[in-house]
Amino acid sequence: MSFMTMLANKFAVVDRAQALPGRETPVMTPGPHAVLGRPVDLMPAAGEDVVFVGLGCFWGAERLFWKLPGVVVTAVGYAGGHTPNPTYNEVCSGRTGHTEVVRVVFDTARLSREALLRAFWEGHDPTQGMRQGNDTGTQYRSAVYYTGEEMKGAAEATRAAYAAALKAAGHARAITTEVKPLAAFYFAEDYHQQYLDKNPGGYCGLGGTGVACPSALAD
Repeated sequence: MSFMTMLANKFAVVDRAQALPGRETPVMTPGPHAVLGRPVDLMPAAGEDVVFVGLGCFWGAERLFWKLPGVVVTAVGYAGGHTPNPTYNEVCSGRTGHTEVVRVVFDTARLSREALLRAFWEGHDPTQGMRQGNDTGTQYRSAVYYTGEEMKGAAEATRAAYAAALKAAGHARAITTEVKPLAAFYFAEDYHQQYLDKNPGGYCGLGGTGVACPSALAD
């Protein structure tokens, strides 16, 4: 692979025709959450919802969400791409089209969609395109993947509000966050799950803009 091809893989999402073939077998068998104790593949119950958010390296991002009151369970994995059941190395190659995401199941009576998304917007810089801080590549792009119309509406409304807040604060770049329906989610390897609980001194790349998301949307 040429240097120019490798560079293109880092900053442009690969076409489906050029994506790696993947595999039928998942790379991880879901088990209990290391912090919350519940199965990481737990489906939302009545009054709960699920969203898949990408805000850079998923290690620090998952910890951000499992600490929020009202979150039922979290897990990390890959979404937004083409390759079925990709490995971490494949995702990092830029040849699967996926971004690193956190799957968040939450109780909407205790944590509104808008409040959860406020933590998302403030937890990273959504204007950086195919990177987050020093982490570069398509797997670090900002994204919200939803499974229902209520989450779609909340994501679009908060994106617009945060864009206005960034502009008012003098930020020149536009938000690049994908807001799309979830096509598929694949759990990442077990060692990535709740990584910062298992490795308290491990890397956390989270870094926001310092601009608050309008609080009225999070009430």
